[in-house]
Formats: sequence, C-alpha cells, structure tokens
Amino acid sequence: METITMQQLMTNIGYTFHNPKLLYQALTHPSMGENDNQRLEFLGDAVLEFILSNDLYLAHPKDQEGALTHQRALLACEAALSQVAQGLGIGQALMMDRGEELTGGREKPSVLCDAMEAVLAAVYLDGGLEPVRQIVHRFWPKPEDVHRPLQDSKSALQELLQKDGSEAPTYAIVEQYGPDHARTFVAVVTRYGKVLAKGSGHSKKQAEQAAALAALEAMGER
Repeated sequence: METITMQQLMTNIGYTFHNPKLLYQALTHPSMGENDNQRLEFLGDAVLEFILSNDLYLAHPKDQEGALTHQRALLACEAALSQVAQGLGIGQALMMDRGEELTGGREKPSVLCDAMEAVLAAVYLDGGLEPVRQIVHRFWPKPEDVHRPLQDSKSALQELLQKDGSEAPTYAIVEQYGPDHARTFVAVVTRYGKVLAKGSGHSKKQAEQAAALAALEAMGER
C-alpha cells in the first residue's frame, strides 16, 4: 500500500494542526514503542461518543434511550470507524514497524478503528470540539450505510438484547498482559449487573467483540 504524508492526511480530513506532534502521535502504532496512539484512542472514543450522542438526541426527539443507544452503537462500532479511516487514508499515513506492515496492519479494521479515534482526539486537543464535530458531520456514514462485517458481534448482540428497547449490554476491560507490542486484553460483557461472557483479543475492540460472540454463543444465537 502506498503511504501518504501527514500533510496529505490533513488535507484529506480538512484540518490543519497547530501542533503537528499531536497528529504524529495519533498516527504512531503501538508496534513503534513509546508515545503510541493508545492514550489518544481512549480520549477519542469519548469525544466521538459525546458528539454522536448529542447529534442523535437532537435529531430524534421522540426516540427513547434504547433506540438512541442502538443508533450510536452502529455509528461508533469498529466497522464504521475503520470505514471512515479507510476513506481518509489514515492507514496509509500510519507509522508502524515492518513486521506489522507485512501482516497487513495498515488495513486491519481494529488498527484503523484505533487510529481514527486517536486522530479525533488529536484534533480535539489541538482545536477543540467544533473541528471534530465538522469531521464527523462531513465524513461519517448513516447507520444503514455502515458496512458491518459478519463478525461484528457487538452490534448483533445489541440488536438481539434491545429488541424491546431495554438496557444495552456494557463492556469493560478487566485484564491485560503481555509486552506492549503484543498486548492481550480481556473483556467482559454485562447487562443489568450480570456478566454474560468473557473474551480476549490483541486490542480492546477485539476483546469486546470476542466477549459479545461468546455471549451470543451462550444464548444459542451462533
């Protein structure tokens, strides 16, 4: 895959950084060692959730919490984030070691998802909430346009459990181990305070997907 520069990426997203170091960190894959994009990913996840929550609240005044949560889950899932990241060329701008690149790291949905969240956080820290909102409004797909893979177990579980508009499942990372470049995360999925299942993966998103799949299997859905 042909790479692109940070300047080209800024042109793609329509935002010029005052502090380019923030974008540099957002594009640094964990395989590169220290100062990677994981902390920014954590912040970006929260910033995106707030913007989507606010937009959905205003756009659907008659919808209750369950329906709004479902719509937000579709827009904030790995499939949606990686889809936007791919369109912007974020994978082509990532900095990663040769091993990760040779195994298709620039195209992995989990990697693109994390990097997209990190870029949103970098924009937020550099310019505030409004430029992030503009990026989301300009590039985000509608829920029905998200190309969800069959393995998107989180969305499948949410759809199953919220058919009646009741409480959505929640996820938590309860354990992590291994070296920084090959971290393993363990997630649990709960509902009404009850643990439904546990799963593990090499990213937080993968662990959550694995937990959701385990819950579906326990319920006889897969």
